[in-house]
Amino acid sequence: MSAATPVTADRLHRDRALLLFTAARVTAVAGSAVTGVAMPLLVLRLSGSAFLTALVAAAQVAPYLLFGLIAGAVADRVSRRRLMVAAQLTSATALATVPIAHAADLLTPAHALAVALVLATSFVWFDAAAFGALPAIVGRERIVAANSLVWTSSTLVSVAAPALGGLLVAWLGAAQALSVDAVSYVVAAALVVTIAAPMGPHVAQATRGERPVRATLRADIAEGLRFVLRQPTVRDLTLVGIGNSVTGGAVTALLVVLAVGELDVAAEGRSYGVMLAMVAAGGFLAASALPWMSRRVPTGWLTLGGLALGVPTVAGLAAVPPYPAVLALLLGWAFSNTLVILNGIAARQRVTPDHLQARVNTTARMIAWGGTPFGAVLGGLTADLVDVPTALAGAAVLLLVSLVLAAGTGLRRRDFGTGTDLQQAAIGGSGPGLR
Repeated sequence: MSAATPVTADRLHRDRALLLFTAARVTAVAGSAVTGVAMPLLVLRLSGSAFLTALVAAAQVAPYLLFGLIAGAVADRVSRRRLMVAAQLTSATALATVPIAHAADLLTPAHALAVALVLATSFVWFDAAAFGALPAIVGRERIVAANSLVWTSSTLVSVAAPALGGLLVAWLGAAQALSVDAVSYVVAAALVVTIAAPMGPHVAQATRGERPVRATLRADIAEGLRFVLRQPTVRDLTLVGIGNSVTGGAVTALLVVLAVGELDVAAEGRSYGVMLAMVAAGGFLAASALPWMSRRVPTGWLTLGGLALGVPTVAGLAAVPPYPAVLALLLGWAFSNTLVILNGIAARQRVTPDHLQARVNTTARMIAWGGTPFGAVLGGLTADLVDVPTALAGAAVLLLVSLVLAAGTGLRRRDFGTGTDLQQAAIGGSGPGLR
């Protein structure tokens, strides 16, 4: 199915290309959930340091700051299918080195952190290609419904997978459990290969006697940046995402330290896996609710509401309540955090012209996610120098500041209820020289 043939909502579950794309994501997510449990526990056990453990979360996003711009530009030039497969196989290879090194008694915190960096770097290239591939498969008219299918399927698996990951860590050990994720990446790559639908990028054909004109990679990057900075909805949602990502980085980085050091319930991995399962459940609820909410609530107000919900949930975690209350707070925080992220992604994909999809989305995510490693590092340092509750309280204050600043932007006046409205906004607000 080509990008020119939009997929109606009732046909999404019968579109083979979309289902294979979703299956590939679900498989990789299921394996990554095991790594999400095993890797922080592994680094904590090897190092005993909250700061080094927080670097695992920082490493998950830091490569976006280094490679986001170029990955987006490349994904709008080369085969997105090949780029996704190469990224997944690279991740599988890196993960396989951990159990091998552990078996040889050569595993160090530096090795584990290096693997985390490789995984995150591969994800940047995969993500850039996937951002452009999905609209090419389903058409922009149904991108919200397609994103909801992909995200709800992935997060539904994520609800159970962390708990399963905790069991695997308890059974196999943290290092050996990572081999499960390595296999999942190989399977996911095989699924991507079987997708028959074109994923782009579309390359315009020159007429007879003409030579195709290709801009330089630098010019492609600049074009994506101009769109992000000049299109009002994309710009405001991207800038607001920075504060959300700083807080998200701190909370994610401190979860394992909160569980082991403050709650004393996760030394064996099972209880920590349940905490990650609650985070996944919150993400699932947000992904499921977004299509319904986006038809009834203006785009800007969805983001503001998500930020407003996040403030008390993070503040509640800073109080270190009993374990059941922590689970409930994590559910609420993950819902709010994911709602802000997915609302921004859906708006960007519906506004952005096809030839800019990879560049704009990776550039915006690079800027919005740029706060995550800083939040993780600051949270880890504060936890080491003071304590975990103080670090989480600081994250809640930062999110409150972000909410106040966001309320002063044009987001309160943004009401794009349909894809047509968003496309018209892109035409009207993009500025010259963007196509």
